[in-house]
Amino acid sequence: MRKKKAAKKSAPSKKSSKKKSPGARKAVKKTVRKKPKPALKKTVKKASRATARIAPRKSAPAKKPAEAPKPSVEYPQSLRDLSVQLTDGTSANLSSLSGPSGLVLYFYPKDDTPGCTIEACSFRDANHALKEKGFNIVGVSGDTPQSHQKFTSKYSLNFPLISDLDHSLTRAAGAWQEKSMYGKTYMGIARITMLLDPSLRVRKVYAKVRPDGHGEQVLTDAGEL
Repeated sequence: MRKKKAAKKSAPSKKSSKKKSPGARKAVKKTVRKKPKPALKKTVKKASRATARIAPRKSAPAKKPAEAPKPSVEYPQSLRDLSVQLTDGTSANLSSLSGPSGLVLYFYPKDDTPGCTIEACSFRDANHALKEKGFNIVGVSGDTPQSHQKFTSKYSLNFPLISDLDHSLTRAAGAWQEKSMYGKTYMGIARITMLLDPSLRVRKVYAKVRPDGHGEQVLTDAGEL
């Protein structure tokens, strides 16, 4: 019985083993407070900065190459005495259409279109004064003689029109040029006027003609030649 009591005294009680000193408690609290905070945000920020440095810069969109300027048109110094077809369907040499002082030869795209009508009427109104100065007027387009007849009758044109179906005269005069419409390019008759002397030598060329008042402009210049 004595031995058992002695054993009980020597064994520490369960309650005493669980108790901790005040210093130990403070150490536990400090340990809990000193737990490192997660560094995820800093890591993400550093990674994003590193990626921004490494990522290649976006290249600027390539500039479209500048379009080459269109070559300037070279007009002949004189025209050949070609055989041409007139409004009434008859043929004649170009030189036979000239007046004593020369010939006003104007090229236009198409009969009975707005700009071409304005230009034709302008020459119609200036025709009498030009004849007094010794100049005849002749218009040129790729329309048929029948189309020319309707155009002449509708607007009472007082000068002949040449039906240049194969564009031979138009090409010889440099009036067959590259044109553009709605972003598309094509070849066609440019609106130009030539002042020729009786020998069909070119005295003056009007390129990129404005139809309105063009007859009066030519009349003024014809008096100075």
